Amino acid sequence: MKCVAFDIGETLTCDDRYWASWADWLDVPHHTLSAPVGAVVAQGRDNADALRLLRPDIDLTVEYAARERAGLGELLTENDLYPDVRPALAALCDLGVRVVVAGNQTRRAGESLRSLGLPADAVAVSEEWGTAKPDVEFFHRVTDLARAEPEETLYVGDHPANDVFPAREAGLLTAHLRRGPWGRLWADTREVLAAADWSVSGLGQLASVVAGK
Repeated sequence: MKCVAFDIGETLTCDDRYWASWADWLDVPHHTLSAPVGAVVAQGRDNADALRLLRPDIDLTVEYAARERAGLGELLTENDLYPDVRPALAALCDLGVRVVVAGNQTRRAGESLRSLGLPADAVAVSEEWGTAKPDVEFFHRVTDLARAEPEETLYVGDHPANDVFPAREAGLLTAHLRRGPWGRLWADTREVLAAADWSVSGLGQLASVVAGK
């Protein structure tokens, strides 16, 4: 194994603040938005459908632009990182493997993530690439970023449909992370267990995966 590549949302970063911000923007209690988020997750739908359930006539393009003007656009901070991110990435670097980050995020989110100075060799996001998961082209770009063959690259993510299944289809090794709503909901399904080369409950387990490969 020459490279470990990481998804971003609910793998490296916690989405709690993001959804809380949307609840405040829509002027509803946080738990009122949490319920439809859980519903669309369970149904395998687009995350944004949770917002449409609360406001059926919402124009998300308009709302995203308005939030951006209000200073509430996508911005990732140190507080959004899960506690195991820095030590886990540093441990992988110490093992001599290339560490990259690649997920479905906006250009601004990518810039803010790079500004955090993570122990990673490269950070890239879908808006910069012009392709997004689960498209196979996204994973071709991941292997380019990895500077390794697909079978030498491990992709780590929480979402089976966006991370595990398409990465495997593209020929990459896969690790399913039992974290967040997507990671936990389908963790023990036959399909996920069959598709993932490894299942981990925390990023700290990856050093052992790499060392044992």
